[in-house]
Amino acid sequence: MSSIDLSDVTVIIPVLNEAEAIGPVLDEVISICVPHENIIVVDGGSTDGTVEIAKSKGVRVVPQEGKGKALAIKTGLKYVRTPYVLIMDGDYTYPAKHIPELKAKILEGYDLVIGARKCEKGSQHPLFRFGNWALTKFFNLLFGTKLTDVLSGMYIIRTRRLREVPFEMPHFSIESEIVAHIASSTGKVAETPIHYRKRLGEKKLNIWHGVAIARDMVRLAWRYNPAFFIFGLGALLLVPGLVLGAWVGYHYFFTGIKYYVKGLIAILLTTAGILSMFQAIMALYIKRIEMRTRQQIENLKEYIKEILRKNHINKKP
Repeated sequence: MSSIDLSDVTVIIPVLNEAEAIGPVLDEVISICVPHENIIVVDGGSTDGTVEIAKSKGVRVVPQEGKGKALAIKTGLKYVRTPYVLIMDGDYTYPAKHIPELKAKILEGYDLVIGARKCEKGSQHPLFRFGNWALTKFFNLLFGTKLTDVLSGMYIIRTRRLREVPFEMPHFSIESEIVAHIASSTGKVAETPIHYRKRLGEKKLNIWHGVAIARDMVRLAWRYNPAFFIFGLGALLLVPGLVLGAWVGYHYFFTGIKYYVKGLIAILLTTAGILSMFQAIMALYIKRIEMRTRQQIENLKEYIKEILRKNHINKKP
């Protein structure tokens, strides 16, 4: 992977009091031949010497506008002049050696490539590992994706696509928002396995951040595919419908008691749930048709641009 050209990749590293880790992180990024001018450290108001250490490495350090990781990435994006952006945390958990692998993968035609974490022993508490698994499954359910690590803090994305993201989700929900935007617009999202190490310095994530991320995933589902979201909620009527139906059936067959009204309610709930489930599935298929149509339009635009470029070159004396 060392032969991969990284001159067209800008690395954005959001930090807040990462004095213990930022030096080793930058040394690793520089060692794989990412140009110094393509490394942007966005500082969220560090008071422990993080800024001074980063500046001593010869990279660009910019003050963050606002608070939270989402606004840190949005701030760094203003300084990007390359076609690709790689985001990585500044806590030493993500080895920079995987950057060429991510760049190679996105060249296959993807808009976003996520570094799917393979945790080293002791690098992540089992509770957080389970939370990440549960949130990823929840995201897959809401958006019809098949990802394994939607919340990874290391990923590469085409700059023009990142500029499309509204940046409305705060703090650590930004990864979900970026993935949701690409998954709902072009669907060209991929993963590649990366190592995940124990962090240096104090951990900032807690359980309540996970709850907030789950809440924001629901908000994203409402924004990007409201029809699926509404019908998905309607499909939940299957649960009380089947439970009530089983209860009514038990009494009808085993005790001889007939609950006509409750039986009718059970039928209505089950029917509504089944219809909503099928409509939710149809909403997903319609969304995928929309994504394929958009991609074909993008391909057609690129084809027309290429023809015009060749014609322009041929007309030159």
